[in-house]
Amino acid sequence: MHRILVDERKWLGDGRFLHALNFCMLLPGPEAQQLATYIGWLMHGVRGALIAGGLFILPGVVAIMGLSWLYALFGDVAVVSALFFGLKAAVLAIVLQAVVRVGRRALKSGVMRGIAAASFVSIFAFGAPFPLIVAGAALIGWFGGKAGLAGFKGGGHGPSGGAHVADAETLLGAEVALPPSARRGAIQAGLVALILWLLPVGALVLLAPGSVFTDIATYFSKLAVLTFGGAYAVLAWVAQEAVGTYGWLKPGEMLDGLGMAETTPGPLIMVLQFVGFMGALREAGWAMPLLAGTAGGLLTTWVTFAPCFAWIFLGAPFMEGLRENRALSAALSAVTAAVVGVILNLSIWFALHVIWRSVMRLEWGPFALDLPVPGSIDWVAAGLSALALIAVFRLGLGMAKVLAGAAALGVVLHFAGLA
Repeated sequence: MHRILVDERKWLGDGRFLHALNFCMLLPGPEAQQLATYIGWLMHGVRGALIAGGLFILPGVVAIMGLSWLYALFGDVAVVSALFFGLKAAVLAIVLQAVVRVGRRALKSGVMRGIAAASFVSIFAFGAPFPLIVAGAALIGWFGGKAGLAGFKGGGHGPSGGAHVADAETLLGAEVALPPSARRGAIQAGLVALILWLLPVGALVLLAPGSVFTDIATYFSKLAVLTFGGAYAVLAWVAQEAVGTYGWLKPGEMLDGLGMAETTPGPLIMVLQFVGFMGALREAGWAMPLLAGTAGGLLTTWVTFAPCFAWIFLGAPFMEGLRENRALSAALSAVTAAVVGVILNLSIWFALHVIWRSVMRLEWGPFALDLPVPGSIDWVAAGLSALALIAVFRLGLGMAKVLAGAAALGVVLHFAGLA
């Protein structure tokens, strides 16, 4: 986005782009989609925001929906299963790469490393809910930043720390001033977006309590408010709830959905549409389950992205004040550190269900731990995962090459009688 918008098309300057990026990093939800929405608003107001934000996700909506139908219809076909078998190994390597990348950016002090460690232990060994981890980290960061304690300096959530914020403030100058009409228009659009998001959720709660569609609407709405830290952090909570609490998916299917989202256009968070699709497909009880799945998938997408437009429209006129709040910046840096621990837990969860055929649960008081069953290791999956890790960390291959290669190897292993 930076290369095309700033360097090639020159629609906006580098300072304004970085200013917008840091603002989107402060918001819950997928920052890439929100950045597209915000830049559309900068250039052409509310209409530009709707076009840019909507078209950013539309290809992913169509692609994931089509793949969800194919998965529901043909997912048990041997060749298709073999293809997803290969994708799972690649996904494991990509998530581990995310741990390393986010960790290098966020864990620049002993305090942040401690928050990450505590976050990992909380979710891995005690099953702490993701929102509780986020809230705890935010409070620690907020009070640490407010008190000016060492290790709590904000700005670590941007691509290159706090330097971008300062650069943006210097380069923007008078550009940040907005006419009153633009502020009013943005706030009015934000209120409309809130109504359009919450109206169907409220209607489902009142008219269909206990249905899978109500569960989808309320759960993914909560997710939209608490998704600081990027898609991988969100997936840890989704795996915890969609697989463990609601039973919408099996662990292997969660991995299959992530493989779909990694290989299709649009933000990675589009995997949530697959989760909603499969949940409604199985739980709605409709005579036409694929139609129920389609409704569930589209409902998931709606309650995931409608709030993103609301945050942009409501927050954009006041972004300067938000970005200059040091306590808030420190809180978000602490959340990003906690997210490292959450993503590490996600990678271990994936590894348990990719490399081992059986997992047992060890419980003792508040302590609850998933462990592989001895002797249940899948050596073919382990070997394929090792190759994917070498491709990512040693050879430095890109995501598309790793995914394509792993999927092809899965099919080859199937025809060789090994998968």
